[in-house]
Amino acid sequence: MTHALKLSQLSHAWGNAPPLFDIAQLVLLQGENLFIQGPSGCGKSTLLGMLAGVIEVSHGQLEVLGQDMAGLSSVGRDRLRGEHMGVIFQQFNLLPYLDVQANVLLPTRMFPSRALAAAKEWGDAQAQALHLIQTLGLPQSVWHQPVNQLSVGQQQRVAAVRALMGSPRLLIADEPTSALDEANQLEFLDLLLDTARRQAASVVMVSHNPQLAHRFDQVFAMPLRGHA
Repeated sequence: MTHALKLSQLSHAWGNAPPLFDIAQLVLLQGENLFIQGPSGCGKSTLLGMLAGVIEVSHGQLEVLGQDMAGLSSVGRDRLRGEHMGVIFQQFNLLPYLDVQANVLLPTRMFPSRALAAAKEWGDAQAQALHLIQTLGLPQSVWHQPVNQLSVGQQQRVAAVRALMGSPRLLIADEPTSALDEANQLEFLDLLLDTARRQAASVVMVSHNPQLAHRFDQVFAMPLRGHA
């Protein structure tokens, strides 16, 4: 089976500070899901940034979707992320004055491979987007609303829809349920994982809520500094 990610002896430090983390080994098969947990400040979001190619690998080995991230240029990492990954940022990174439609269709407008993937399964990207917003609990009535008029919870769902557009092979999610109340977190997570599973995508998610971990194939606790 192919690997969604494979890393060994991976560490990262900011400047001359001690390493945030040092991970001896971690492997995730394509189609499996990974839950990453650990206390604040242990480097969870930094690790996600490295998986997404936003942060450069300086020590150790990291393969994502079969690509050696240390061997890719910044342009190569951006292309890998844009064509094959969906990222749900902790701050959402939506374009606030554009409507839901413009935000969720952005990946398919920027990357032809994502548009082709949506068209192959759904006929066109808009059909996939409308299906996803309803699947993830957003009414079609928000389709033409600027995202800055939505609640925080609705914006989080829009960010999830955008990440799933064009059937990416890897979904990276940084606290994707943080804006939801406890009653809705499990429901939303199940919808997200089920949608990713139907698209044959792996999910790597960080959360402070350990009650979500049992929904995942694999749970990884970030090591304490200086420990593998």
